[in-house]
Amino acid sequence: MSPKKAKKKAEGASSNVFSMFEQSQIQEFKEAFTIMDQNRDGFITKEDLRDTFAALGRLNVKSEELEDMVNEAPGAINFTVFLTMFGEKLKGSDPEETIMNAFKIFDPDAIGHINSDYIKTMLMTKADRFSEQEIQQMFEAFPPDVSGNLDYKNLCYVITHGEEKDQD
Repeated sequence: MSPKKAKKKAEGASSNVFSMFEQSQIQEFKEAFTIMDQNRDGFITKEDLRDTFAALGRLNVKSEELEDMVNEAPGAINFTVFLTMFGEKLKGSDPEETIMNAFKIFDPDAIGHINSDYIKTMLMTKADRFSEQEIQQMFEAFPPDVSGNLDYKNLCYVITHGEEKDQD
């Protein structure tokens, strides 16, 4: 394929991917991309991913794991490719349902909310433990109600759609 045709094809793909997201979502993806592009060259490389993991406290990432991540892209990972990859990951999946199912583990009676002290304890003591600061950020962004309960159904909606839905 000639460079002009390749460029035209890439431009066509980029316009489609940008239409998949709202402007606020694109801005959030751009911020994430900028954080991951550790050396600020406009591309995410294996080294950028290693540095990003290190900044998040994970120092023992295997080179093969990083290579697999980079190889998911059809070429060099610039912002358009990054956005396209996220679009493909989100397309056809139901992240809201997945997140909802994770919260339901803490709500065996299916009442739709979880006591904030209980979820805080679970998040700080199990698996990939949250820090006190991360818990505070979560509760600042989505505060518990006056009874101290976290409405996880609405939280899942906010996580996946970006705004609170109207309460019934």
